[in-house]
Amino acid sequence: MPQIIFLPHAEHCPEGAVVEAVAGETVLDAALRHGIDIEHACEKSCACTTCHIVVREGFASLEPSDELEDDMLDKAWGLEPQSRLSCQAQVADKDLVVEIPKYTINQVSEGH
Repeated sequence: MPQIIFLPHAEHCPEGAVVEAVAGETVLDAALRHGIDIEHACEKSCACTTCHIVVREGFASLEPSDELEDDMLDKAWGLEPQSRLSCQAQVADKDLVVEIPKYTINQVSEGH
């Protein structure tokens, strides 16, 4: 079973976390299942950038992003070459090291 290693984030996982993931599930779903409340304002429909992550290791194991995700990522705060939307990035068979950016462009939190 692949693992996702979340780097420390002051709000979402101050100590960092290592979670088990199921191949085919999204990084966001794996995080939520393990109590890491990554913000996601569009109900996982690839319509915002609040679930933006940076994949520090294992990026090549992910399926490439599609045009819609790329368009949304262009609006993300702190965009990097290894940026993905966690609601779209599906875990494959490799471990991932993920960083949750410090900021999002979301002005209203839905309280997820």
